[in-house]
Amino acid sequence: MTLQEYETGARSTARYPSDATLLYPVLKLAGESGEVAEKLGKAMRDGGWTPGAPLDDALRDALVKELGDVLWYVASVAVDLGSSLEEVAETNLAKLASRAERGAIHGSGDDR
Repeated sequence: MTLQEYETGARSTARYPSDATLLYPVLKLAGESGEVAEKLGKAMRDGGWTPGAPLDDALRDALVKELGDVLWYVASVAVDLGSSLEEVAETNLAKLASRAERGAIHGSGDDR
């Protein structure tokens, strides 16, 4: 599957108020990202996983499902911005390559 195919499929299931374009998927993206962290945190709390240990299949599958929700909202935000997953991916890789060339991978700040 290509990014464009995913984006098209994801957008075919988009159901949110037109007056909340951009705002709704951004807020939901934050929530879904938190759910990824919550799954891992609960696995640590409940003793089923420790940092550095391999994930069991159930936890791995749960995280993959949550990441799918994150991806859905990333696609929605991109489209609402007039962009695409492909543009987001290409822009990110170009930014990282530039940082690597300049020895600026470490540190903080968007424009380093």
